[in-house]
Amino acid sequence: MSKALINRIKQGDERAFSILYHQYSHTVFNFCQLYMRSQADAEEVVQEVFVKVWESRAFIREDQSFKGFLFMVTRNLIFDKFRKRQRQETFELTVLQAMEEGYDIEDEIEASDLSQYIDTLITNLPPRCQEIFNLSRKKHLTHKEIAVQLDLSEKTIENQITKALKFLRKSLLLFMLFSVG
Repeated sequence: MSKALINRIKQGDERAFSILYHQYSHTVFNFCQLYMRSQADAEEVVQEVFVKVWESRAFIREDQSFKGFLFMVTRNLIFDKFRKRQRQETFELTVLQAMEEGYDIEDEIEASDLSQYIDTLITNLPPRCQEIFNLSRKKHLTHKEIAVQLDLSEKTIENQITKALKFLRKSLLLFMLFSVG
């Protein structure tokens, strides 16, 4: 990475930034794939990395390794993504445990109402996604068992469950926001 290119980027030169992106995006993507579950997650992190680089371009130092800076930004974004995923999975587990144990999520929302609402939401998923989600969550089959039963890849099963959980998470959040208070 030449100092001249870094200086042009620091001055807001979008063409220089495009050169930088094309020079390093594949390397960042390959690094992300070592840690991310899906190609889509890795691609998302690559985009976030270069947005962060552009936003913090004034702080890039010409006398230090750009690759080191890029690695640090990438690593931090991957860790942030893992922390978000962990919080989401904890939320999902809490909601599912509350449903199974019959506790109220909020004073006004009984677990049975929430369970019925979730069942209604599940019916809004595409048919194949519904089937996979129900086999996973209601019949407690593993991804591998579902893949064998439906003659699909485990990755397809994982993607469909992720899609269903994202949809349910967003819908539940809206439901809880508008039901409380």
